Amino acid sequence: MNVAIFGATGMVGSGVLRECLDDAQVRSVLVVGRSSVGMTDPKLREILRTDFLDFTPLIAEFAGCDACFFCLGVSSAGMTEDAYRRLTYDVTLAAATAMVSANPNMIFCYVSGAGTDSTERGRTMWARVKGQTENAVLALPFKAAYMFRPGLIIPLKGVRSKTRIYRIAYALMSPAFPILRRFPRYVTTSESVGRAMIAVAETGYARRIIDPDDIARLAATS
Repeated sequence: MNVAIFGATGMVGSGVLRECLDDAQVRSVLVVGRSSVGMTDPKLREILRTDFLDFTPLIAEFAGCDACFFCLGVSSAGMTEDAYRRLTYDVTLAAATAMVSANPNMIFCYVSGAGTDSTERGRTMWARVKGQTENAVLALPFKAAYMFRPGLIIPLKGVRSKTRIYRIAYALMSPAFPILRRFPRYVTTSESVGRAMIAVAETGYARRIIDPDDIARLAATS
């Protein structure tokens, strides 16, 4: 399986990247980002870009990908809805439309979040925009698309958040991680998200909306 990853320098994406590099079923990993992931591996190839609203120049690069793991995202804190939609909906759809044009037989996995509003009409801004993004991706003619909605994600294997306040929060919470992991309905790990993505890309799944329980179930089979 050849995979592409967006957002591999973030906490979720870097965890997914590590699992892909460790998995024998993944032959190659194409990372698309603004900055380098800062590692080398025989499987790994990077494409650095500044324009994240037009990926048509990369369609030939995407044609050989069997799956795309889209882990790119930003916090909505302090942002207007228009600005957040541009960095969430517009960027995701720019990548997804280029991917499906390159290879409609591809599996597309999008990292959304617990609480996403599929109706697009709720009162919470980020949840509406995420819901719009999910619905638009699901409408594209991929072989299959899966919306990952993790709750709290515990970083493992040296994975760290790029956001300072999150790093502080995780450091303060770390003594409670063993207890929190007993509640898979609300808590998952960066490792489990990566394993679950690989699993759905390899064998599919009955549900298109992947909740924390589904992530745990899929990760256990991968």
